[in-house]
Amino acid sequence: MVSLNNLKPKPGSAKRRKRLGTGQGSGHGQTSTRGQKGQNSTSGGAKRDGFEGGQLPLLRRIPKSGFSNVRFQIKYEWVNISSLEKCFKAGAEVTPDALVKARLVKHTDQIKILGDGELKKALTVKAQAFSASAKEKIEKAGGKIELIPGAKAAKEAEVIAQAEAKKKFKTDKK
Repeated sequence: MVSLNNLKPKPGSAKRRKRLGTGQGSGHGQTSTRGQKGQNSTSGGAKRDGFEGGQLPLLRRIPKSGFSNVRFQIKYEWVNISSLEKCFKAGAEVTPDALVKARLVKHTDQIKILGDGELKKALTVKAQAFSASAKEKIEKAGGKIELIPGAKAAKEAEVIAQAEAKKKFKTDKK
């Protein structure tokens, strides 16, 4: 019976640690495989990451200037109208959840509908963004467009509502 007191690793899977400085006969004695002299022979002698032997390190040689807005950009998952034509029946309501169920997108937070392809069915499409050609094609087919505020717009609306509530509270107090 297997219990905690007789558990062992598979034979050959666990290697014993190399024991350094255990006498001359071990083969790792005296200098403990570090060599006779030099920077790394004593404790604390290792070089830091990126050290290039006194040469100006790469991180300091490359130019660093400017600013990038990449981390603030909104990344949309996109769906073409041709995909909507294939996956949904006439008169259907296309919501972010329906798009996830149809496996056209993975997430529901930022979806943009693009106008590639033809649409012959009247669909009610709800998304965070639409291209101009997608709007035109959906409305031409007799469908409707509903803009869902994205995460950023929802947060801005919440901040504005809080500010207005604060103003109202101050004026009511007077």
